[in-house]
Amino acid sequence: MKDYGFLPITKSCNAYLSSLLDSHRVDIALGFYREMRRCRLSPNVYTFNIVIHAFCMSGKLEKTMEVLREMEIMDFSPTVASYNTLIAGYCNKGLMSLAMNHKSSMGKDGVHPNVVTFNTLINGFCKEGKLHEANKVFNEMKALNLAPTIVTYNTLISGYSQVGKSEMSNRLYEDMLKNGVKADILTYNALILGLCKEGKTKKAAYLVKELDKDNLVPNASTFSALISGQCVRRNSDRAFQLYKTMIRSGFHPNENTYSMLISTLCKNEYFDAAVQVLNDMMDRSMVPDSGTLFELHKGLSQCAKNQLAMILCKKLEDRHLMPKGFDKSKIISSQPENEDKTS
Repeated sequence: MKDYGFLPITKSCNAYLSSLLDSHRVDIALGFYREMRRCRLSPNVYTFNIVIHAFCMSGKLEKTMEVLREMEIMDFSPTVASYNTLIAGYCNKGLMSLAMNHKSSMGKDGVHPNVVTFNTLINGFCKEGKLHEANKVFNEMKALNLAPTIVTYNTLISGYSQVGKSEMSNRLYEDMLKNGVKADILTYNALILGLCKEGKTKKAAYLVKELDKDNLVPNASTFSALISGQCVRRNSDRAFQLYKTMIRSGFHPNENTYSMLISTLCKNEYFDAAVQVLNDMMDRSMVPDSGTLFELHKGLSQCAKNQLAMILCKKLEDRHLMPKGFDKSKIISSQPENEDKTS
């Protein structure tokens, strides 16, 4: 910096550091911060918070402790933003006990946890499948008279739905409405997914109808949840019907939904439909795992459609989509002995 004959002010440096992190250029940001210190430019609390965020982004959590010590030496106290950034960094790594330790440290510095603090911890516990702990944090939040937000409720509802506890998800949904928090599409999608994981497709369909009342429209996640519900019930007709409605609505499944649908169609011997779904999947540069693919090709071969199976293999190879571990020679060996292999 000195080479240019002037030094920027701290506010300008902070703006530059922040923009670098927005562009995920963490190494450059940290290098710039070191240059700031070399040039004896005084950082402020906002500078330190940015640097803490940079180390969290790069996964160097031990370095964040050095920044806190540096703040202390320069007589700066961590703010709620400092702690929230630290807690988010530890939560992202699944280090929940350390994240909770940082929350406990906040009081020593005269800093009070806010809604963001609690939402971050709840999300961290939900990602780890520790729903009991997430619920304890939720109850602590309410005990401190911090009103849960849509983010709080959606995180918890999604967490319970992911493990098939739709009753608990529904209780949270009712609590949410009672507290005047309006449901959004993420809320409904989480509730629908929870019901579908348990095969409660009629209740899920009822919730889809409820979307209209809140002026919400189904999106890709809504359709994916509904398709998964029908796959759980092995209802190929309805699953394929929902898939076609999804495509007509301008949405496409993700890789997991495609694979689940293909597998369900194969189990019910809907091989033509499975091929249609696979072709759509390949058009989007995706491919199911080798097990699902073998299931489809084996079914085609056993239905005297070995030639179609080989055409699909060729298409996968041409597009460089052939999954690792898929042995196409097994398709031929899985044919019935009396099949005409030239058909």
